[in-house]
Amino acid sequence: MLTKRIIPCLDIKDGRTVKGINFISLRDAGDPVELAAAYAAQGADELVFLDITATTEDRKTFAKLVKEIAQHVNIPFTVGGGISSVADVGPLLEAGADKVSINSAAVRQPQLIDELAKAFGTQCIVLAVDARKVNNSWMVHTHGGSRPTEHKLFSWAREGQNRGAGEILFTSMDHDGTKSGFAIDPLQKLNELLTIPVIASGGAGNAMHFAEAFMLGKCDAALAASVFHFGEIKIPELKTYLRAANIPIR
Repeated sequence: MLTKRIIPCLDIKDGRTVKGINFISLRDAGDPVELAAAYAAQGADELVFLDITATTEDRKTFAKLVKEIAQHVNIPFTVGGGISSVADVGPLLEAGADKVSINSAAVRQPQLIDELAKAFGTQCIVLAVDARKVNNSWMVHTHGGSRPTEHKLFSWAREGQNRGAGEILFTSMDHDGTKSGFAIDPLQKLNELLTIPVIASGGAGNAMHFAEAFMLGKCDAALAASVFHFGEIKIPELKTYLRAANIPIR
């Protein structure tokens, strides 16, 4: 069995790490470079860096900050925010990112997934999907969760896989920042539908929630932000807990 991954997420706004609840009410969580270095030292398996206002502000992710973060970590690193073309990706990979995450632009122009996978390989492409439950259906939202779409979570994730995405990063907007646990039911269904790895995001509040994402949700990785940023969960202690639960951890 492949080992499960623990992934801190750094949401970046105006050069600072921020965190909110249900995608709003953002508060400062610290310097992204310092946090990235600390997480690498603590044993995080990967990092995700999302420039959360790049799309809504119609600008590109800051390659300079990506380069600075990459100089301080020795673990795989995914970058997202404002990526809308093949030309956007090369500078980010050159700056030190291992993978890129696409979301709003992929919904707007699905062929972008095909183009990026062809240009850089499926292993570089993470399709981020933000969704919330609307009338009993999980509906995809874009632009930092501010714009509802007609896409349904499961069909969109499957299309993303078919077009060449190497991973799906699913964030439950209903669970985001609530610390009430990951959205297990849709995670289970995603893992039944797909053959590519699924990353759980939104709702982590304690170590047991991570265990549930892996054991019940069948996820390959679990991502969290505030519980790591504010010291509520320490990565070494989390890994000790998961190993004791017989979950394969690096």
